[in-house]
Amino acid sequence: MRREETVASNPSYCVRGLKMTMRRVAPFLLLFAPLLGCRTNESPEGQVDDLQITAQVKSKLASDVGASSITNVSVNSTNGVVTLSGQVDSPDLETRAETAAKSVPKVVRVVDALQVSVKPASK
Repeated sequence: MRREETVASNPSYCVRGLKMTMRRVAPFLLLFAPLLGCRTNESPEGQVDDLQITAQVKSKLASDVGASSITNVSVNSTNGVVTLSGQVDSPDLETRAETAAKSVPKVVRVVDALQVSVKPASK
């Protein structure tokens, strides 16, 4: 009973207990926190392949579609799956971008998340 009375009557006792617990837990949190940010389902070789695929797709888009036509297009590659996102000016550019991305070696699949933005007619 004496301990319960001490805890109830002295709030600083609870604070001290919490601080001691945090001192014990904090080193483990600091040790494992970086591991959470490094989780990946890809091997280092796969990550390098994806970086190369992304660079090759961007280069292919610039040469086949035109650098000025793809300024709003983002390219991402994960496990060989290329995702194209952003805006293009016409359905033809969208098709050409997808075809160019599919022609790059090691591309498994292309996800087309491009949006065609229709420019208002000038008066």
